[in-house]
This record gives sequence, structure tokens and C-alpha cells, in this order.
Amino acid sequence: MSERLLINREITARELRVIGSQGENLGVLSLSAALAAAKEAGQDLILITASAVPPVARIADYGKFEYERSKKEKAQKAKAKVSETKEVQIKVGTGEHDMALKARKAAEWLAEGHRVRAELFLKGRYKGMDEAFLKKRLEQFLTRIPYAYRVAEPIAKSPKGFAGIVERDQAARSQARERINTP
Repeated sequence: MSERLLINREITARELRVIGSQGENLGVLSLSAALAAAKEAGQDLILITASAVPPVARIADYGKFEYERSKKEKAQKAKAKVSETKEVQIKVGTGEHDMALKARKAAEWLAEGHRVRAELFLKGRYKGMDEAFLKKRLEQFLTRIPYAYRVAEPIAKSPKGFAGIVERDQAARSQARERINTP
């Protein structure tokens, strides 16, 4: 949860820009005048923005204000999409059908907003093969992914073989939608 706001006598600023309980601007008031206005309204004086010049305070019921603020924070947290890096692993001898299945799965992950790490796993004698051939094999897999993506990290040597990371390309998706929707 965010930091606790200062209320009433906890506020130390001499002058405050005060917002009334109905959202009206009461102007710049001294601390004592602002506290008197809050007491008259039967509510609290809440320091909203301490860094502003002069600081901004609001006259409101502190409990209700905190409740509304926590609801907004929870709503923002719920909207925030957590993106993680999913991994798909192929080998030099992976068949065409298996590659197509893995490419479709990678497309699903991209559609969900995740990044996809495609890795060409090498073991034994495959480690001694021509690097250009191995990179081309991984590039062939990436071209099979039926979703608009952009390369986040190009194909490079990794501890297990070769790997590259792709993520969804919003610009390409919107251009494709525009082409589809134009008559």
C-alpha cells in the first residue's frame, strides 16, 4: 500500500492550496484557516501533494478518502499485466510437425503478451556443427510462428546451444488490422 498521508495537525506547511469537500478550489489559505474550514465542514484536512508549491490539501473524510484510494490502487494492480518469458526448446532433429506445434504454442504465448525464448538445444556431436547452419535452423523455427513479433534479443550462443528472444510487435499487429478493415 502507498505511504500514509498527513492529516490535520500533522501538516507543518504554513500555506496550503485547499480543495473543498465538493471539489471546489478554496484557494491558498494559511494552515490555521484551512484547519478551521475542515473543522467547520466536520471533516479532515488531508495533505495530498506535499511537493507542490504551495502544498495541496483536501477537505474530506479521511477514512472514506483512504478507502477510495485503496480501491483505485487495487484496480490499477488488477489491470497491470504480468509478462514473463516462456521458453520453447527445439533440437536439430526436431521434426516438421513438432516444430509447427511448438510454433503455434509460442504464438499463443505472444498473443497473451509474454516474451518467448526460443532455444536450439545442442548435445554431444551437435555442438561441433557449423554455427551458420544451427542459427539458420533456429531462424526457420522463428519464421514458422504465426504471430507478429519482433526480435527482442537476436540469436546468440547460449550455454545449451543457441537462443533468441522474441516479443509481440504491437505496431505490426495494428497495421495488419488496418489492412484487414480497409475495403
